[in-house]
Amino acid sequence: MTVATTLFDLPGDGAAPAVAPHTELSALSDLDWESLYARLNDNGVALTPPLLTRDQRAALINGFDAEGLYRGTVVMQRHDFGRGTYKYYADPLPPLVRALRETLYPPMAWMANRWARMLGERTFPTAHADLVAECAAAGQRRPTPLILRYGVGDYSCLHQDIYGDVVFPLQIAIMLNQPGVDFTGGENVFVEQRPRSQSRAIVVKPELGQGMIFPVRHRPCPSAGGYRRHAMRHGTNAVESGTRTVLGVIFHNAR
Repeated sequence: MTVATTLFDLPGDGAAPAVAPHTELSALSDLDWESLYARLNDNGVALTPPLLTRDQRAALINGFDAEGLYRGTVVMQRHDFGRGTYKYYADPLPPLVRALRETLYPPMAWMANRWARMLGERTFPTAHADLVAECAAAGQRRPTPLILRYGVGDYSCLHQDIYGDVVFPLQIAIMLNQPGVDFTGGENVFVEQRPRSQSRAIVVKPELGQGMIFPVRHRPCPSAGGYRRHAMRHGTNAVESGTRTVLGVIFHNAR
């Protein structure tokens, strides 16, 4: 079997789909998905340019304590997940969160389906509504977008966001506070488990408004026989000062 020289030169898989123009999410239309895909393959994580306006970020942060927006609150220290609090948005999702999820999905599915061919895995529908319908048929009806708040000393243990049998392989987290100003510490930590090798740690410091695209549970890497899976987990280093708030967009729903 001939091994591809790079992770992203498989033939016949087409260009990334154009993101539909959205009046409130203009930054999404300018994203270079080929470049993001290359960075994702090179490093396991890809950072986007800032995706949200100041007012949008402020609205999300200020909504953290609002009643009626959420279906569940998790205090991490009660479950030994780390320390801090996150909240899952309830249906119907806030318009901005829903727009982000639906607008980002098609190019994310394009990347996921390229990975699927490398790994011999299932592919995913090109519209998010079809993925939601598939989740519902599998008993996964609870929305998974969430907002996370970390104060001084808070952190998140390494984990994977798997909520059922239907797992879309990529997710994105958007930084809502300004590092170095609103908080210090709180770096994003990823650990890539490499078969028959030592694990690799990846530390990412997104700037204000940037999105981090990363695998939910594994990514393809070249091997002698083609491609193999490298399991990945993610977490957050302890916040040293201030408050760190992040929006997480996961595309499959939860059981």
